[in-house]
Amino acid sequence: MEMLVVDRLSGLDASFLYLETPAQLMHVCGMIVLDPATMPEPYTFARLQRTVEERVRDTPAFTRKLRRVPLGLDHPIWVRDRQFDIERHVHRLALPQPGGLAELTELAGHLAGQPLDRSRPLWEMWVIEGYDAGLGHDLVAVFMKMHHATVDGVSGANLVSHLCSLEPEADPLATAADQTYGRDPDQLELLGRALLSNATKPVQAARLLSPSAQLVTKTVGRARAGTAMAAPLTAPRTSFNGTITGHRTIALADMDLEQVREIKAATGTTVNDVVLTVAGGALRSYLEDRGELPDDSLLATVPVSVHGSTKRSSGANKVSALFAKLGTDEEDPLVRLEDMATRNRHAKEHHNAISADSLQDWAEFAAPRTFGLAVRTYASLRLAERHPVVHNLVISNVPGPPVPLYFCGAEVLGLYPLGPVFHGAGLNITVMSNHGHLHVGVIACRESVPHPDDLVQRFPAQLAELRAAVAARPLREEAETS
Repeated sequence: MEMLVVDRLSGLDASFLYLETPAQLMHVCGMIVLDPATMPEPYTFARLQRTVEERVRDTPAFTRKLRRVPLGLDHPIWVRDRQFDIERHVHRLALPQPGGLAELTELAGHLAGQPLDRSRPLWEMWVIEGYDAGLGHDLVAVFMKMHHATVDGVSGANLVSHLCSLEPEADPLATAADQTYGRDPDQLELLGRALLSNATKPVQAARLLSPSAQLVTKTVGRARAGTAMAAPLTAPRTSFNGTITGHRTIALADMDLEQVREIKAATGTTVNDVVLTVAGGALRSYLEDRGELPDDSLLATVPVSVHGSTKRSSGANKVSALFAKLGTDEEDPLVRLEDMATRNRHAKEHHNAISADSLQDWAEFAAPRTFGLAVRTYASLRLAERHPVVHNLVISNVPGPPVPLYFCGAEVLGLYPLGPVFHGAGLNITVMSNHGHLHVGVIACRESVPHPDDLVQRFPAQLAELRAAVAARPLREEAETS
């Protein structure tokens, strides 16, 4: 039985629709590398497509579509797609020979640069056959795209669990048993709801002003005490901080999670501290070799999930963000890690002092027409190249499954999330753990970072350099005290 409520997008979910342009695409992607040898029955595309349909056809996040409010007076609503067709969402491709990683990432970059069809549920899956990873038999790669209006990092992982199990022949980790669809009201009701929502916005804004003003005062105090997180608009300019195009490049790499944990244990830091330190080293090395290394540290936006602390029950995106300096101005990896740990501790304390719902509350005031016009004007005037750099890139560290997963029966060998890129920050790095590995996914505007493989391959090297520095620390401390 369907719920008798209207499933309205939250302001934050809707803002990702308003921010989208042909160049600034607001979907998130994921590359899932599968070993078909573990499947209970021999792999065929038709069987995989049929299994996906069985697992998603009653799941609202996969089978709902957008419906606009008359005159764009309020955020859109979700309604069930009564004509849902799996063939419009799950497609088949084969890699050109030799079918290696270079061919896979080139194809993925092309697919990432294509917008999703807003007349259908906002996701698609490309099953790519013939991937030769040097294992003696071909693998299958699944390139998946979902609009950010539908998912954030946590909810995206939850949706993938509808397709994955702990054993090849087991049931999926999640089902749609407790999920329902929103009601599809008539035009008059939608218009009435929109008018009522707009009438109450001045009162809602007034309620937000006081806590926001208090937050500014507290932030100033933290800045004076040296315990505030890094501030936006203080980032140095690099070649990937300008106006972006719709072209995308993608690169993938792997690191050993146990090595990261060893460094964490030896230094009293966190996995996130180590990951950001390695990222800072990789970016430093990359920019230095290009003759572009700035004197000041790069500044990253780090998304933070607030699923555990939000008071809001609706909306797919329950996320906030903090700003982190990556220590690209520090050559010594051990000093970079120690500084990173201190800065991250202050940033977390600062972030925890901010309401978990602050970003979501203010996003409710995003106006469809105004937002869209502002983004198009910003891009056409190339304003990202005229004002101080807000941040250099987005970087995420996402905890993944600690045990093997099976996607429709095939073992998951790699799980690489890839986020959107923005005008002014044409580079996104996501690191995700998966059964003892850390998978690194880099996506960028092609004109800003034409060869991201040159960057991503530095991650394992930087991890090795940091491990060596940690191992040599007792000798260095002994030499300093003698």
